[in-house]
Amino acid sequence: MSHTTSPTARLMDGTAFARRMVEEAAERAAALAARTGRAPCLATVLVGDDPASVTYVRMKRNRCAKAGVQSRHIALPADTTTAQLVDAIGELSDDSGVHGILLQHPVGPHIDERAAFEAIAPEKDVDGVTAHSFAAMSLGMDGFASCTPGGIMQLLDHYDVDLTGKHAVVVGRSAILGKPMGMLLLGRNATVTYCHSRTTDLAAHTSEADVLIAAVGRPRFLHGDQLKPGAVVIDAGYNPGNVGDVDFPSAAAVASLITPVPGGVGPMTIATLLTQTVDAATRQLGAAG
Repeated sequence: MSHTTSPTARLMDGTAFARRMVEEAAERAAALAARTGRAPCLATVLVGDDPASVTYVRMKRNRCAKAGVQSRHIALPADTTTAQLVDAIGELSDDSGVHGILLQHPVGPHIDERAAFEAIAPEKDVDGVTAHSFAAMSLGMDGFASCTPGGIMQLLDHYDVDLTGKHAVVVGRSAILGKPMGMLLLGRNATVTYCHSRTTDLAAHTSEADVLIAAVGRPRFLHGDQLKPGAVVIDAGYNPGNVGDVDFPSAAAVASLITPVPGGVGPMTIATLLTQTVDAATRQLGAAG
């Protein structure tokens, strides 16, 4: 397949759009605080001291401050048990001063992560990780989207990508990214194919994708020669060295639109988290509108 005549892809700038989303969330948070005397509050829960997780939590708390969202940080030791973590999350679920709960993952192999997620009250699941939220995403009900898939949908809309009738291929099937991503795309009338580590002849599927979502967690895993010319390529991977799951140079020569790493999906994830925290606070404080 020759790529010499293909146009260079247009970049999908997540940084600029996310900044606008955070500014809008900040305005809504300020208006909510003026009406109710209470600012939205996001509780972040971190088990252990994994350096990447510590960095992510610090970044999220900094963004919270910019958006007028209070943050409460719960740091638990690495040897925390599932029962102890469930109890801590249960207390936050019952605390009327907390409007959103974020459990930073991974939590460690000795903890039942699903049990911990399910301890989050659905109305405070602003990260969209509970079974309730997944059902809402799948059935088109009112609820919170998983933040990365939700952010990707916002970005696709921002760049006027019409999903109706398009073939969308999701590479990856994690509970908080791949699976909900496919459900959100299906809800927008795309025809969805899930691919994963057991898929045979991956390129046969990716080369048919009008919209490709890469979410495998393997650096430069997908290349331009595996893509359909003119495809929209969303790289939801983030690997050491600021590298995504897509080989950017070869993919950009084939795609029509592509997200950079960093600066594409990542900022949208955090902006979606903050937006949904303000949404949650607005509903809980009875001050919608």
